[in-house]
Amino acid sequence: MILSVVDPVPDETVRPYLTTRQLVPENQESPVHFMNLTNIPEELLYRRNHFAYPTLQEEAYRITIQGAVSQPRVFDNQTIRSLPSRNVHVVLECAGNKRAFFEPKTFGEQWERGAWAQGVWTGVPLSELLRYAGMKPSAQEVVAEGWDMGRRHDMPGIFPFARSIPVATAMHPDTLLAYAYNGSPLSPRHGFPYRLIVPRWYAMASVKWVRRIFVTESPFQGPFQSIDYQYYPDKTNPQIKYPVTIQHVNSSILTPRDRSIMRKGRHAIHGTAWTGLGEIDRVEISVDGGTSWREAKIERPTDRPHGWVLWRYDWDANQAGEYSILSRARDTSGRIQPMRAYWNRKGYGYNAADRIKILIE
Repeated sequence: MILSVVDPVPDETVRPYLTTRQLVPENQESPVHFMNLTNIPEELLYRRNHFAYPTLQEEAYRITIQGAVSQPRVFDNQTIRSLPSRNVHVVLECAGNKRAFFEPKTFGEQWERGAWAQGVWTGVPLSELLRYAGMKPSAQEVVAEGWDMGRRHDMPGIFPFARSIPVATAMHPDTLLAYAYNGSPLSPRHGFPYRLIVPRWYAMASVKWVRRIFVTESPFQGPFQSIDYQYYPDKTNPQIKYPVTIQHVNSSILTPRDRSIMRKGRHAIHGTAWTGLGEIDRVEISVDGGTSWREAKIERPTDRPHGWVLWRYDWDANQAGEYSILSRARDTSGRIQPMRAYWNRKGYGYNAADRIKILIE
């Protein structure tokens, strides 16, 4: 019998899986090279946790708003669902995304390119709930506290995961108390019954399993605000720091994969680009290690102002050899990916020009 050699046909029964970084608490990375990038399905959405999953009781369906408000309120599930809702297409990116690429290396989960995702979140604008409670003129920040809690390595006690955002960010119409993702209710792993969604900020601001919201008249000093999620550029001086907030301009090469072996010929280089300021207005590709750059074609959806863009560059690889391929993005605020990421002790905000190695035979 003679067998013909043909290109393999994908087997529809074969599915991608998350990449495990830690089991307790569960931290898993999305298989970004094998997904529909318009809306990442919930089962492939990366999982980032500081503590074990909380055990929720009936009171978890109620949200308390208190602090610097004229009328503290408790909203039950029925009331929240009756309020006007919004659908917001958002890129969620862990502040530690791409931490594994820092040089020198930093400690923490060694995320590669998959601690980020995009999808449609549905919920009530946080501003609606705050208006019902009536924020005082002295209000500075809005804190969301989750039901997840546990011990830290650096201090005694039990701490809930809690984060603050400025009042102006909290009042943005696209900042949501979300209860659905891609048209389905949130799952317990992603914040059911409610989580905050803060577009364009790193995802530590999008607190899961929200228990209560309180308004402060001074900067919030919880440990996940004042110790973690701070850029520490000096390895030995913890007093030099500034907070992690909006996403840096960034891009990722998703195909071909790093260290791929390919034939001579034309190959499509695909990827994504995103930013926390303005919009992506240019993506450039280098196939010679950064010596020269060429513009990629951007697919720019008009209905997703907080989403990423997809880009493509068709490369004629006519000579055998090793190639270092880079991508870099620029946004309308003038930010451009640097060749080297801003090093910081906790490994946050990596956004150097993305780089892969390819062998052409």
